[in-house]
Amino acid sequence: MTEPASPPTLGPLAGLPPARQWGLLVAGSAVLAAVLELVGLPAALLMGPMIAGIALAGNGGGIRAPRVPVLAAQAVVGCLMARAMTGDIVLAFVRDWPLLLGVVLAIVATSSLLGWTIGRFQVLPGTTAVWGTAPGAASAMMVLAGAFGADARLVAFMQYVRVVCVAGLASLVARVWIGQAAVAAPHIVWFPTLPWPDFAATLAVAGAGVAAGVWLRVPAGPLLVPMVAGAFLEGSGVAHLTLPPWLLALSYALLGWSVGLGFTRAILAHARRALPQVLLATFVLIAVCGALAFILVRAAGVDPLSAYLATSPGGMDTVAIIAASSTVDVSFVMAMQTVRFAIVLFAGPPLARFIAQRMG
Repeated sequence: MTEPASPPTLGPLAGLPPARQWGLLVAGSAVLAAVLELVGLPAALLMGPMIAGIALAGNGGGIRAPRVPVLAAQAVVGCLMARAMTGDIVLAFVRDWPLLLGVVLAIVATSSLLGWTIGRFQVLPGTTAVWGTAPGAASAMMVLAGAFGADARLVAFMQYVRVVCVAGLASLVARVWIGQAAVAAPHIVWFPTLPWPDFAATLAVAGAGVAAGVWLRVPAGPLLVPMVAGAFLEGSGVAHLTLPPWLLALSYALLGWSVGLGFTRAILAHARRALPQVLLATFVLIAVCGALAFILVRAAGVDPLSAYLATSPGGMDTVAIIAASSTVDVSFVMAMQTVRFAIVLFAGPPLARFIAQRMG
């Protein structure tokens, strides 16, 4: 998707050289990440750069996260997810698959109904509203939306608003749930001694996954291909995916910037009228997902935080980061997120056309 250029006269940072904008972004990201880490919020290394990016873009900044490093960051997070994609995921889903599949379909149906409502009342065009409320990875939804005739700018706006709301709320929920455990977390060794064969294999999986995902034109391919390939290698014992903290921190920052810097002034101005309705739809979807999480706790015996993250309507990468930094059943969380993303991926195009046709 080609981002609309921000008007050069808008915002105090519009005329600032790109090098200085990057300096402000990096410094602001470091400060915010450190503050959030001290507070004990999970995913602070993602949330800090994301907030810094929003602040910069909202004040006229014109820089964008470079595409290739962002794709590489997605691949690293895909490898992170692959480490949890064990046979336990299949068992976690198969054990109670009717209930879990019903929860996933309920989330997809709720998001579709919200999209139909936003389009029906002409807040946003029909297909744009459907893609904007779809509970999948934001980058994949934007790519699919543009390919099927929706306004990619408004889809980006809706997706980014939801990602920020969901990530912030999920981080707070995780922080409250784990309580003082986050404060007493062990000291992070940022540059540990690496098993070089495993680390080289991890980089090879990430690099080949990005290339294959782009070449095959798979939506969210740079994340999904390394995730699948890495899960196979990890599960078969061929290689152990090794992800040092410094690499994860850099990847989190790039993903946070890719989301935060997407809030250009052009998109914000274009969608300002719809912001209250978008926020209302976002929190309705979050509330419904919370209710479904309660059902999982009661009916399947899932612990509350795992259930909440499993049903959370944010992107898989964001939820993976939060889950990895919390005491949850990561296999269960990623099983639910992966199944839901697959359903949205394949059902999204015909569903958007169907709803748009019903609205004329």
